[in-house]
Amino acid sequence: MAGPRRRGGLVTANATFSAMPELPQVANPPAAQVAGTAAFSKFMHVLQVVADTPESMTVAELSKRSGYPRPTVYRTVAALVAERLLAEHPVTGKLSLGPRLIQLASRSWGRSEMRLAAVENLKQLRDVTGETVHLAVPNGQHMVYIEKLESPSVVQMNSRIGTNVSMYSTAVGKAYLAMLDEAALQAALDMLPQPFACHTPNTVKDTAALRRQLEQVRQRGWAVDDEENEAGIYCFGAPIFGQNGVPVAAISVSTLRFRQKPDPEAAYVAPLLEACRAISQRIAGTPMLASSDLL
Repeated sequence: MAGPRRRGGLVTANATFSAMPELPQVANPPAAQVAGTAAFSKFMHVLQVVADTPESMTVAELSKRSGYPRPTVYRTVAALVAERLLAEHPVTGKLSLGPRLIQLASRSWGRSEMRLAAVENLKQLRDVTGETVHLAVPNGQHMVYIEKLESPSVVQMNSRIGTNVSMYSTAVGKAYLAMLDEAALQAALDMLPQPFACHTPNTVKDTAALRRQLEQVRQRGWAVDDEENEAGIYCFGAPIFGQNGVPVAAISVSTLRFRQKPDPEAAYVAPLLEACRAISQRIAGTPMLASSDLL
């Protein structure tokens, strides 16, 4: 019997076939903005580097990726391990997220008001389309997935809850950006890395090209990711609005190019827009949910 076929970024049965790109070195550590926060900023930067790296790493590797000198990393790691925010392998010394941090993240995710407000509609959307559904909220220059409902298909997506994804190369990011007013949009674009990192040959190259895409999204009400973030993956995205029509989140339906249905607008876009409308109506009437600051 033939083994599972390799496809970029997909999981088939129990095997993961994800051609992970080489991760770039993390930018210089952020400078503390308030007196007395330098140590806390170091802790958070180190935790973020570990969280964003798929494999566990040594202190030397962490020092290189974080931009901090090795003695600083040793001290920071020792404090984080003591608090169980990082875990250190007893033999290899490699570092991963610790059990206390995972506990905290799990509690935050379980109590996420945005997620709870959307989850029933997300389930319906997943069931109607038969495809993977993501809920994402803005997180600085990225969108972060706060919910993922997997397709019932054997072939699955390689995304994870908590993953930061680029605004300019994803359907959720473009759906969110397109509905911002001009001042907010320009502020968001100013935060994006220049030049844009090319995830695939289809990734938009610069801000001018992105603005042209966003104008199309604004006119029709939904966005696409045409294998721009990951080869073989085609996504449709639409925004969720809070009070006063301000976008606070976005939903995507992610399909595999080879199994996409003949009429994608009817199969994916129509139920996606209906789900977004229902969730927007629900959260717009709930003040505590109407801000993108609340995950």
